[in-house]
Amino acid sequence: MLDDALHHPRGKDGRAPDVFRRGAWVPMREYGNDDEVDFAIVGTGAGGGTLACRLAELGFRVVAFDAGAWWRPLEEFASDETHQAKLFWTDERICDGENPLQLGNNNSGKAVGGSTVHFAMVSLRFRPEWFKSRSALGYGADWPLDWREMWRYYAQVEDALKISGPVNYPWGPPRPRYPYRAHELNAAALVLARGAEAMGIPWTPTPLATLSAPRGLAHPCVYRGFCVSGCATNAKQSALVTWIPRALRAGAEIRDLAMVGRIATNALGRVNGVEYLREGRWQFQRAKHVVVAGYAIETPRLLLMSATSQYPDGLANRSGLVGKNLMAQSNQAVYGTMEEEIRWYKGPPSLAITEHWNYTDEGKDFFGGYSYMSQGPLPEVWAGAQNKRGLWGDALAREMRNYNHQAGLKIVGEMLPQERNRVTLADEKDQYGLPVARVTYSWGDNDKRLIAHSLDFMQQALAAAGGRDIWRETDDTCHLNGTARMGSDPATSVVDADCRSWDIPNLWICDGSVFPTVGGVNPSLTIQAIACRTAARIAELAARGEL
Repeated sequence: MLDDALHHPRGKDGRAPDVFRRGAWVPMREYGNDDEVDFAIVGTGAGGGTLACRLAELGFRVVAFDAGAWWRPLEEFASDETHQAKLFWTDERICDGENPLQLGNNNSGKAVGGSTVHFAMVSLRFRPEWFKSRSALGYGADWPLDWREMWRYYAQVEDALKISGPVNYPWGPPRPRYPYRAHELNAAALVLARGAEAMGIPWTPTPLATLSAPRGLAHPCVYRGFCVSGCATNAKQSALVTWIPRALRAGAEIRDLAMVGRIATNALGRVNGVEYLREGRWQFQRAKHVVVAGYAIETPRLLLMSATSQYPDGLANRSGLVGKNLMAQSNQAVYGTMEEEIRWYKGPPSLAITEHWNYTDEGKDFFGGYSYMSQGPLPEVWAGAQNKRGLWGDALAREMRNYNHQAGLKIVGEMLPQERNRVTLADEKDQYGLPVARVTYSWGDNDKRLIAHSLDFMQQALAAAGGRDIWRETDDTCHLNGTARMGSDPATSVVDADCRSWDIPNLWICDGSVFPTVGGVNPSLTIQAIACRTAARIAELAARGEL
């Protein structure tokens, strides 16, 4: 079948899939490999997809590469967890350390649109002090960015994605109203609300990148509940249905099923293009600039794989920090049985949230913070969680019969940067003949104290909301960041505030790997805001002849 997205590229011959019309195509500009484009971007998710769009709209010639398929959501996304595993990056990776990470569907995407195709859509701004957490709060590392500037770019992204949120958000500096109204709360969200009120802390409907009203050809959310398996109605405002269509209209080319294995450099030490595998052969695309946007594992992996005699430790790695300071976010949960029927799979998985412990520093025995949200795990995921508790056979069947009466609270917590948490290259090779990524991760003492605090507090809140037979999920993590941090000093960072490599001026990194710290909220909104800022800064530098 020639239109098999997993085996045959769709972005070619001057056209690309129309994600809003079944079976339709849209025109796409194409460049030859010998055409020296302005920017070759590796990755099309929250960082790369956003940047490709904005650079193309600013008049730059852009080719973006993605190792994954170009899906048609209206036709190829199903309410089926097993079928939708095609969205995840499940290539071999080696995980070790004291607390090895769970990868694959937990935090990695392999598709045009990247992880945003299966993300949970939670769209939150950083607490302003987090941009200066070392100087303002005494931990972590300072960002080379000012929160006031980032506030402008947050607003741009919220408008571009038509974020649905409450009229008044309870935390942080004043901000404009969200573009779309908040979603109606489901029963799982009401459990969080009851518990938070019983504990004396504020809560709010979760700001989400999924439509609560029509937008052009995209329908509002129908609350089918399979958000993290891909949205079949295009209500989810992933990069696949927002930034990528805009990028195409502006003249960018997107190459799907294109695995970039190396960034090339010339005799002057500047990058001059990328080597990529597509349709069974290795090819080379010339470029004036290269942007790496493969996220916190694939970005350092590519930089390390691109080592040369001039850069024996990998590209952009004079500081020795490429791959180091990997930060997951803690994702522990408490679950319990409710007397009433909850049917927590109805609607987006997190419809209510509290950021109380992000913005309150009193009464903590740890640095950083966490938010916690209502939950709605799908049946297969829930069954897997019961397996991890040791339930099998009849015991598992009995537990699953209670599925519609379950409720839960789950954190997104800040884990602190540690150089021992890192991505390196293993001796093993993958299906492309490239070194497999080795991901080493161990929790620090502060991470453990934050997790313990969150589990104790959430258990009290869930009990106060009427939960019984409460149990804890203690080992989950999510959202990987770090590994190519930005900073103000080339000795202690990989890129500057503009996401530009200190070592190679025409090499850029634009994704969650540039985060010096990770905060206690989902990172996708911040990644997209950074991408919008980077595009604006590139345009300013170009206008001054400083590219």
